[in-house]
Amino acid sequence: MNSGRAFGLLQQWRVPSGKLLWGRIGRRSSPSSHKGFGVRRMFSASCPGFANKNPMRSTEDGNIIMVEPSLKDKTTGAFQKLPMVMPSMNILSSAQRKARNISPTKGIQNIAKRERNRGAKQLDALMKELAVPLRQYTETFPDKRHLHPYERSLIELTFGQGNYEKVLERVDCLRKKLVSVGKQHASLCAQSTTKREAEERLNEGLKKLEEAFQVGKTAIDDLLNVAKTLRAMPVVDLQTPTLCLVGSPNVGKSSLVRILSTGKPEVCNYPFTTRGILMGHIMLNYERFQVTDTPGLLTRHDDERNNIERLTISVLSYLPTAVLYVHDLSGECGTSPNNQLVTYKEMRERFKDHLWLDVVSKCDLLQESPACILPDDEFARYKRCGPDGAIHVSIMSNQGVDELKARVHDLLLSQMARISSTPSG
Repeated sequence: MNSGRAFGLLQQWRVPSGKLLWGRIGRRSSPSSHKGFGVRRMFSASCPGFANKNPMRSTEDGNIIMVEPSLKDKTTGAFQKLPMVMPSMNILSSAQRKARNISPTKGIQNIAKRERNRGAKQLDALMKELAVPLRQYTETFPDKRHLHPYERSLIELTFGQGNYEKVLERVDCLRKKLVSVGKQHASLCAQSTTKREAEERLNEGLKKLEEAFQVGKTAIDDLLNVAKTLRAMPVVDLQTPTLCLVGSPNVGKSSLVRILSTGKPEVCNYPFTTRGILMGHIMLNYERFQVTDTPGLLTRHDDERNNIERLTISVLSYLPTAVLYVHDLSGECGTSPNNQLVTYKEMRERFKDHLWLDVVSKCDLLQESPACILPDDEFARYKRCGPDGAIHVSIMSNQGVDELKARVHDLLLSQMARISSTPSG
C-alpha cells in the first residue's frame, strides 16, 4: 500500500470520539505518611519507539512520574518492531476452535451443573481468545509521542493527523466490548438451573460475542494495514552518514540515485514520480553510506504543500543528512529556473546547517547563454550555470559522473566526521 492510498483509506474510517489512553494511574497509601498522601505510579505500554529503558523518576515529595524522553534518547527503527497483526477472521476462527475444545471441570456429577460449568468456561475462553490479542496490539504499538520526530511525522503524513491513535482506540473499544459481552453471558450461563437452559445461554452468548466481533472487526483489519504500511517504511540509521537528494519535481534526482547507490527508484519523465521516501546505500572504498530520494518541492509556502512535499521537509528537518540539491536548467522538468531558484534559496537558508552540494543535471540539454551577464543579475547567472560551485552532470553522456561520485564521497566523509563528533547520550 503506498502512502497516498493509505492516507485516503484512513481518512474514510469512522472512528468513535474519545482519547486514546496510553497508561494507567493508580494510588496507594504511603506507609510513611500520616496524612495519606498517595504515590502516583504510571505504567506505559511496551513501546518500541521508547528508547529510555527506565523512564520513571522520583520527585522530592515521593511521587513517581513518567519522564518524556529527550530527542537524544530517541532512535529510529520502531516500525520494524511492530507486532504481527492477525487478520480478524483468523482471530475469530482460532478463538472459536479453542473455545469448543474446553471441557467442564472434572468430577461434576450433576448434569445441569456440569453443563453450566462447561458453558461458562467456553464463553470465558472465547472472550479471552478474542480480547487478549487486541490488548497486546494496543500495548505494543508505540505511543507516537515517544517516537523519533522523523517517524512521528511519517505516521502523520501517511495516515493523517490523529488517525493512527484512532485506529488503536477502535481496537481497544472492540476489546472492551468483547470483555463486557463475554463476562455478562458467562455469568448468565453459570446461573442456569437446567441443562437445557445452560445450553441455550451458551449458544446465545457465543452468538452475541461473534456479533460484537463482526461489528468491530474492521478496526483489526485497519490496524493490520497500518502495520503493513509502517513496516514497509525505509529504515534510517542515524549513525550512518546519509545523502539526501532534494530539488523540484522531475529534475533528475531518481536518475542520480540509480547511479550513486543500490536504490532503484522509478524513473519517468513526469513530475512527482517519487511519492515516498526511497532509501538506498552507497559503497565507496569499502565504506557504507545511505542515500535517500525525496519527492520534489514546488515553489509555495509550507502551509500550501501537500503531504508528498512535506515528506521531504520532514527528512531535512529531523534527520542528520547531507544535501545533494539537484537543479534542472534545461526547461525539461516543468518548473522554470526562476521558480527553482526561489525554492532553492528558501531551502538553502532554512537548512543552512546541513552539509551541501549542488548539481546541475541534464547538462547535455543546456543551451548556450549570452556570455555578457551583469554582475547583479542573479537569475541570469543561475539560469546559465546554476549556483556557484555546482557540478554539471549528464546521465546520458556520463559527463561529470566521476566528479560527482568523488565529491559525494568527500561530502559523506565530512558527514561521518560530524556525526562522530556529536555527543551521544
